Amino acid sequence: MRGLFGRWLKFNLVGGLGIGVQLAVLWILLKIFDLHYLVATALAVEAAVVHNFVWHERFTWRKRAGGSRGAVLIRFLRFQMANGLISLVGNLALMRLLVGLFGVNHLIANGAAIAVCSLANFAAGEWFVFPETRE
Repeated sequence: MRGLFGRWLKFNLVGGLGIGVQLAVLWILLKIFDLHYLVATALAVEAAVVHNFVWHERFTWRKRAGGSRGAVLIRFLRFQMANGLISLVGNLALMRLLVGLFGVNHLIANGAAIAVCSLANFAAGEWFVFPETRE
């Protein structure tokens, strides 16, 4: 798996695992801790964002990652600003719409929100967080 398509496949594999993390955290926060669905969504999204960064760093964009701790920290902050923001705003807005307005089940609505945000997150990762460097 080489090139853009290969990274997109890896991105989706990591994203699939991240969906599991996000839905599990969402379920726990809703059912066990009885948090409001928007607060639970924000915390679940952040758990998935951190999970995904670690795997993208070590798997999806492994050849572009590495470097000093400072370089990793900068990528993590960029990931938070890009993918984190896209995921958080997108998920909260879509959850409010789907659950709050239309009464869709929390987990189904969250799955739909994740799917909608996916392409924007890949683009942000490819060209902003893990850009190809010219040597």
